[in-house]
Amino acid sequence: MLIVFSGLPGTGKTTLARQLAARRSAAYLRIDSIEHALRTVSPDGDVGPAGYVVALAVAGGNLSLGIAVVADCVNPVAESRAAWRELARSSATPHLDIEVVCSDKAEHRRRVEQRSSDIPGFAVPDWAAVETHDYQPWTSDRLIVDTAVLSVEDALSLIEGRLESLVGSAD
Repeated sequence: MLIVFSGLPGTGKTTLARQLAARRSAAYLRIDSIEHALRTVSPDGDVGPAGYVVALAVAGGNLSLGIAVVADCVNPVAESRAAWRELARSSATPHLDIEVVCSDKAEHRRRVEQRSSDIPGFAVPDWAAVETHDYQPWTSDRLIVDTAVLSVEDALSLIEGRLESLVGSAD
């Protein structure tokens, strides 16, 4: 099973992805952590798509062992979204795309402005960076989870319900 959480910073992706990975004993891959590690060894700090390339490779290794994977990423462009779908297809594993949004702009801004990094040395983006982030509209199917109207538990229940129907339909 490949579960990909996508969305702008501050929407609640990491909170949901971590809890779901723990509940399912799944491998947890966070692009922020991977990119931050890559920046520490990159002379100019520009890692480009390398974080996603690394995450896809690690995810593929886990999927080949039958280990479920939860990916936590902004996933802002069609190419990265397609790469996750292709990995699931080539691994013959069920796949769920989840776009996490916060439809209340004031609440989203509050979250961004009040959060601190849980990755040592990693600077979280400010509100201006979130507002101007290149985030392409989705054109493919996904589960949209709005954390402005759903509690963490309700969001996880919604996701678990979709996963159960996905796994049930694969049988």
